[in-house]
Formats: sequence, structure tokens, C-alpha cells
Amino acid sequence: MFAYSAYNLCIHSKLAFPELMPSELIPEITRQQPDVVISKGQIGDFENEAANGGLRLVGFLKLENSTVGRFLVELGHKIVVEPDPGIDEDLLRPFILGPAIAVLLRQRGLLVLHASSIAVKGGAIAFLGHSGWGKSTLAEAFHTKDYSILTDDLMAVKMDTDQPIVFPGFPQIKLWSDAATSLGHTPENLPLLHSMTEKRVLRFSEGFCQKLLPLKRLYVLDKGTKHTIEPLHPANAFMELVRYSRAVNLLQTPDFTKTHFEQCQKLVKQVPVCRLQRQFSLDALPDLVKLIEEDIKEGVYTS
Repeated sequence: MFAYSAYNLCIHSKLAFPELMPSELIPEITRQQPDVVISKGQIGDFENEAANGGLRLVGFLKLENSTVGRFLVELGHKIVVEPDPGIDEDLLRPFILGPAIAVLLRQRGLLVLHASSIAVKGGAIAFLGHSGWGKSTLAEAFHTKDYSILTDDLMAVKMDTDQPIVFPGFPQIKLWSDAATSLGHTPENLPLLHSMTEKRVLRFSEGFCQKLLPLKRLYVLDKGTKHTIEPLHPANAFMELVRYSRAVNLLQTPDFTKTHFEQCQKLVKQVPVCRLQRQFSLDALPDLVKLIEEDIKEGVYTS
């Protein structure tokens, strides 16, 4: 059994996850009893019958539009994967650390957004958008300027406090080869995310923030002819948060839907949300980073 840490949880797993930090590296996370247990096994008739689409969820493992098995996520504590015959573990890991962990985090009461985030002066700044919109590339651009990364692609936010709190994920960034090259990395030296994609992963030992940080600002990524930042009206910000939430299509019970909407409404009242239009060009990335740095300095940390 392997022991890891991610999202402020102690995770015990029968599957190896080279992406995750061993829990002994974070003493405050090492607990005698794990928060989460991940295993590979059969999902029986009882689990199917007990599934309610909420705290007990059974679904299909899907990768590149193909079904490769089934999964069970239960009570925010357990993930079981039942892969189809011949499916390698390298295909399972991205799914477990994506949709499955998103369901589990939501079962634990967290708001889970499709976002990457960085640490800035004791707070978290997040970039929201669907896959391919540049969240990871932008976060890594800040990383190369000595900012620490909190999360990549999936951001868990604790909402039952006076201020929204971002939980650190794990020290890995997913990058396409052209983005990796533009940021000074050699793609051929980076492992593939899995055998069915050309996307690479950058795992790093420095520049990862292990602290829980208050969320200070959200940027919704959009395409434009030039770099601009504009505040969003709360109603529009709410719609963007709903749009870029994770596991919404999996957890559709009335209780989960109600809680999700309430969390999004609360967040837009507590944290500024801006639309970040930018030229969709890697050459323009340095200017975009500079614009965000100026916006952060003027709008978030002036008090």
C-alpha cells in the first residue's frame, strides 16, 4: 500500500502514483488512518444497487471518448476502479486524478473548479477554462518566474469558512510539446501523460506550494485580438463558475446541485472574477504574465 498526500488529504493506494507526493514528506498530513483509499477491483451488484448518483457514485471510465472500465466513488473516502481487460495503469491514473478525485472532493463538500492556480504573496490566483485553453501553460509561465504552483487543471476550494481556501494539489503540470518548448523545456525529456496522448507532464520538486491559501482572484480565460482584463458582473461570474465546475455531469442529485449553486453564489460575493482575453499565441505569453502581475498588484494586494 502506497501513502500519498494531495488536496490536504492522506491517501492510501494499491496503485502507484508517481505524480503524488509521498505523505511522509508532509508530516501534518501523515495520519494513522487515511482520509482516502484507492484500489483496483470488481464493482459488484451490491455497489451498483446502492449507488445513488451522489455519495455513492458508480460510473464509466472514459478516455479519449472510449469506455475502458467502471469506477466507484463512495462517501468521499473510497475510490475503486474496475478496468476492462488489458487496460494499463498508466491509462487509469489520469482518470483517477481527474474525474474520480473531483467527485470525491465534491462528496467531501468542496467546490471543485476546472482551474490552475499559483501562490502570490500569501494568496491564491486562479485561471479557469476548459482543456486546451492555456490554464496549465499560463501557470507554468508564472512558475518559470519563481511563483509557486498550487494546482493544475483541478482546484478544490473550501467554502465553509470566512474566506474561500484553496487546497494544494500535487507538483505536476500538463503541457503540450509546443508550450513546453516555449517555456524552456525539452518535450522529449518529459514523460507522456499516458500512452494515448502526446501531452507531456512536468513534475517538479521546487516551486510547489504545500500550504492552504485564501483565494484572492479568479481569471476566466478567453480568446481575443489583444490582452485585456475586465471585471465580470456577479451574475456573469456565477455562470462562468458553473460552466467551469468539475464533475457537474456526474453528480446531479438535487442536494449536490443545490450545494453547488450556493457555493458558486458565495464565491462571487467574496472573490473578484475577471475575464482575461488574450492573444492565443505562445510568443505573447510574457506580455500576458506582465499584465496579470500589474493587475494583481493594483487590484488584490493594495490594502
